[in-house]
Amino acid sequence: MNDRDFDPVLDELSTWAGDAGPLDPAARHRVRNRLLSTMEVRRRPLWERPGPRIAVSGLATAAIAATVLVAVRDDGGTDQGTATAKPTATADTRQPAMRPVSARTVLAGAAAYERKHSQAPATPPRGDQFIYTKEIIKETNQKTGETKTHVDEIWRSVDDSQRSWIMEIGKGWWSDPPKKDESSWPPQDWATLEKLPTDPEKLILSLVPKSGPNDKNDSLAGITDQEWSVVHSDLAGLLKLVPVMPEGLRPAAYEALSRVPGVRTVPDQKDAKGRTGVAITYKDPTLPKGVTSFGGYFIFDPKTYEFLGFKDDRTSGDGAKKKTYIQLSYLDSWAITDKVKQRP
Repeated sequence: MNDRDFDPVLDELSTWAGDAGPLDPAARHRVRNRLLSTMEVRRRPLWERPGPRIAVSGLATAAIAATVLVAVRDDGGTDQGTATAKPTATADTRQPAMRPVSARTVLAGAAAYERKHSQAPATPPRGDQFIYTKEIIKETNQKTGETKTHVDEIWRSVDDSQRSWIMEIGKGWWSDPPKKDESSWPPQDWATLEKLPTDPEKLILSLVPKSGPNDKNDSLAGITDQEWSVVHSDLAGLLKLVPVMPEGLRPAAYEALSRVPGVRTVPDQKDAKGRTGVAITYKDPTLPKGVTSFGGYFIFDPKTYEFLGFKDDRTSGDGAKKKTYIQLSYLDSWAITDKVKQRP
């Protein structure tokens, strides 16, 4: 691999300010895709790939250097809880083990649930509006057992023409629109979302990087591990960061996710409300051992396959000062607003 392949990434790193706000989740997985495209010798070279939008961050250099791709949700102000100790499991309190179920079954069920219970808004968001989300995160320090609850409120510009307000673990900052030669994934813009295929196979193929103008990407058979990693990251970003979609797109994304090699189920996972569900996660063969892929765990009801929330890891510091957290989160509400920081 030629050192020049790193030049675009290094140039961007050199311009990052040390006192800037941290990476938001969308920026994290876009940075990851940029690194994947420059660090790996691929079956076919990247061509015509939408340019990732790179957020400025004082934590970015460390995050990228370690390829830390934990999915920390966009966070708001915090309401601190009290430290609680985990109860010891006993024969009386232990939940009965779930029967084994495949990722394809869970995600097909999730798609069916979405088709039955969700619908597109009567009036789609305009480009000059904002998507407001309110999320709840319960974060537990794995060493001390201390749990804090964060209430997160975010306003994202629909067409990326205006500044968005992003918060993460109690720290908020303005996210500027992408530059002229940059684009953003996942899109919030309705017209862009409507162009995404609602057929799961076509949706996957639309996310595979092209090698040239005549590359039709017409088969799943030739997709490499590296390309599957990018596809998974894009699908996870779409499902995690876009609360409102055109009809049929979210079910298609679930079904597409089920076809990614390495996606598997993990039974008996607790969500932020204490409910026991079955989780979907991804073992990325392109990442170093111990590094978590973007997306964490998607937790579903084991009977209805209703989506319950996320489970993610977060680390801070290093060496003796390194701390590890488990985050359980869910979307409390969302709305379309005319102004940033306008509550519905």
